[in-house]
Amino acid sequence: YAKMGYWDPDYVDKETDVLALFRVTPQPGVDPIEASAAVAGESSTATWTVVWTDLLTACDLYRAKAYKVDAVPNSSDQYFAYIAYDIDLFEEGSIANLTASIIGNVFGFKAVKALRLEDMRLPIAYLKTFQGPATGTIVERERMDKFGRPFLGATVKPKLGLSGKNYGRVVYEGLKGGLDFLKDDENINSQPFMRWRERYLYSMEGVNRSQAASGEVKGHYLNVTAGTMEDMYERAEFAKELGSVICMIDLVIGYTAIQTMAVWARKSDMILHLHRAGNSTYSRQKEHGMNFRVICKWMRMAGVDHIHAGTVVGKLEGDPLMIRGFYNTLLESHLDVNLPQGIFFEQNWASLRKVTPV
Repeated sequence: YAKMGYWDPDYVDKETDVLALFRVTPQPGVDPIEASAAVAGESSTATWTVVWTDLLTACDLYRAKAYKVDAVPNSSDQYFAYIAYDIDLFEEGSIANLTASIIGNVFGFKAVKALRLEDMRLPIAYLKTFQGPATGTIVERERMDKFGRPFLGATVKPKLGLSGKNYGRVVYEGLKGGLDFLKDDENINSQPFMRWRERYLYSMEGVNRSQAASGEVKGHYLNVTAGTMEDMYERAEFAKELGSVICMIDLVIGYTAIQTMAVWARKSDMILHLHRAGNSTYSRQKEHGMNFRVICKWMRMAGVDHIHAGTVVGKLEGDPLMIRGFYNTLLESHLDVNLPQGIFFEQNWASLRKVTPV
């Protein structure tokens, strides 16, 4: 792969290039430069052998290029591979197409023992093809009429098993007690013990009563996650009809469904919360998979207003510096390189609105 043109140490990245940083663990006996070039090749134009059809197109233009390989500190067999992709390799405004290349077949490639996507730089020209968050932090505060302090929220527990009426009672008691938001949990959708319509009706009754008692704007994240987009649209529309200011989806519904719901939320003037259910299946392993920082970037592009971004306390794992990096990725208009926080690239967010980390 290196000899085929996928390794170019003299390459100077263009401002329109998509840049990716991979943590590469080569198979024993495989040169790290060759392994990095293989990642560049398999995630762009190459296959396992040279084919004559390469002569039918401008492969030099469309080839991804590994241009820098550094040893990972305190590791004997891991390397940071910097790879540049021409912007024309990606469909405009499509997370699904971006991920089909960047995290597609390449993660099962034999040349690497393990592979982890650590960070990306998305050029302004590419970011401008995405809508970004529909509401953002500033407009959300204006809608909630709450300023100068964090929003205070909680999750209904037990998350499974309550009847609709008891569920609504928990919503009312929590909001009346001072919370700004209550929320459904990731796996409460429409089970036999409580169907979604029943939950929505009782939850919004709790919201409305707590608003009347407190004089404040309150909200409950109604989870619209379902098995089909048609069902999700039906649930989201019903939530809007009931007067909810916010609805919720799970990361596990997939990138295209997330983008689709973000478009709906923008048209419907709804705040969209994303629960990161499922992310640890690929983000917790430190040698293989993907850093949650990348998900934060993709979800800001996709257009969610909220995302669970982790915390350094509580039941789930979280490194303080990494968590701060996630928050900065979601909240800053311009990111500078900050290696302790895991930010490897400067990133201009091209005026995309901020995402509220939850």
